[in-house]
Amino acid sequence: MRKIYVFDTTLRDGEQSPGVNLNTQEKLEIAYQLEKLGIDRMEAGFPAASPGDLAAVNAVARAVKNVTVIGLSRSRENDIDAVKEALQGAQDPCIHLFLATSPIHRQHKLRMDKGQVLETAQAAIRYAKKYFSKLEFSLEDAGRTELDFMAEVVGMAVREGASVVNIPDTVGYLNPSEYGAIFKYLKENVPDIDRVQLSAHCHNDLGMATANTLAAILNGADQFEGTINGIGERAGNTAIEEIAMALETRSDFFGAKTSLVLSEISRTSRLVSKLTGMVVPGNKAIVGANAFAHESGIHQDGMLKEKTTYEIMTPETIGLKESKLVLGKHSGRHAFRDKLTDLGYDLPEDVLNAAFSRFKDLADKKKEVSDEDILALMEERLGVTPEIYSLRTLYVTYGNEATPTAKLVLNGPPDEPIVAVAEGNGSVDAIYNAIDQATGEEVKLDDYSIKSVTQGKDAQGEVHVILSQGIVAAAGRGLSTDILEASARAYLDALNKLIEKRKTYTKREDAHL
Repeated sequence: MRKIYVFDTTLRDGEQSPGVNLNTQEKLEIAYQLEKLGIDRMEAGFPAASPGDLAAVNAVARAVKNVTVIGLSRSRENDIDAVKEALQGAQDPCIHLFLATSPIHRQHKLRMDKGQVLETAQAAIRYAKKYFSKLEFSLEDAGRTELDFMAEVVGMAVREGASVVNIPDTVGYLNPSEYGAIFKYLKENVPDIDRVQLSAHCHNDLGMATANTLAAILNGADQFEGTINGIGERAGNTAIEEIAMALETRSDFFGAKTSLVLSEISRTSRLVSKLTGMVVPGNKAIVGANAFAHESGIHQDGMLKEKTTYEIMTPETIGLKESKLVLGKHSGRHAFRDKLTDLGYDLPEDVLNAAFSRFKDLADKKKEVSDEDILALMEERLGVTPEIYSLRTLYVTYGNEATPTAKLVLNGPPDEPIVAVAEGNGSVDAIYNAIDQATGEEVKLDDYSIKSVTQGKDAQGEVHVILSQGIVAAAGRGLSTDILEASARAYLDALNKLIEKRKTYTKREDAHL
């Protein structure tokens, strides 16, 4: 069975999704989970983009041990130097160079002719090879590049010692037959093409990223590039979980597989969704909430008689459990620990105690606490952000003919309760005005969203907010069966992160003085 290498760009292309801004700690959490998932190559970021991105890439490079860590670079010496610095300490570093090759990019973006593009790419590869034994070169917008010129650029990259040559459909323009034909053409027309791995990188603008990637694999691609949940710029990238399960489920047809640990797919999807704030649609293939759900009476009848009548893969394969055993308010610490172990968590005592406390609070509000409830609690990442301010009590009064009013008590420095009362245009606005009053912070609410993480009338709601203060921004999450409480917790979570970020930024500014 032919092995297909998995190049994950969740931390780079995925983070370029509008509204997504991962800090270093969040990147590390995702990186560790991607390592558990068993990806082969991890694009950790674009070091030349900012000092913060360079530092985050370096943190990932030093943290993971069993993955090739990659830094993206334009075909410029300064960018290459930034990747060199960012990947210091990596056990298996690789640089990813790119340069646009299509006529529209050559004319309007680069202002270069074919000869200049070829010369620039060659010079960049030669410079980067001084520092990196592993190098991937991408022909940006290859999908709209002339085949003969594409073959010329690929041939140059082969001769100059590239390890991987990537043929991206950068704007999601191609259809599967066109994209697959490109790989076939290169295999047949570029001398010594077998000295490199060919890679497929597809965007989903026309909804064909998965189909195009599979077409490339059928025509000789050795690697595919994608993101968890298919996140990314515009309509997103190829979803890694979709390719992995297509190859697994239809290995008879594709004759190829990844080496991913498929049982980690669900957990990885949930983590990426939580930390990016990008909700996975219920009908999303493989990882959507309805991917293994059956409501139709005919389907249910078939499932009861033989599951394969309507399921071509099992939920267990991707790490889901069919079991719906629930815990309640009478459950003890031992039962809670056993359930966490069953769900794959091994927690130190202090983190377990904090999680158990939150569980007991939740169990008092809900008749039943499901596996999904517990997973949602765990994914709040208790204790990661220093709690400068925390919620003690909250009271909200509201009427359709009265002005909403919020009264709250916060725990804050120096360990004293802070009381505030404020009005607002709505209940949430009143709560946020009261928090601003209590903390004395002036912030801008850039984004606010709510979703249900479990089912039923007593479902837990998760609120996601993004706050900014000048050029500093932070995202926060709050979880509760009461959306007003969840809203307050999310705002405080973001505010605590914002204060910590501001301290770091101030120190950095002072260092430059």
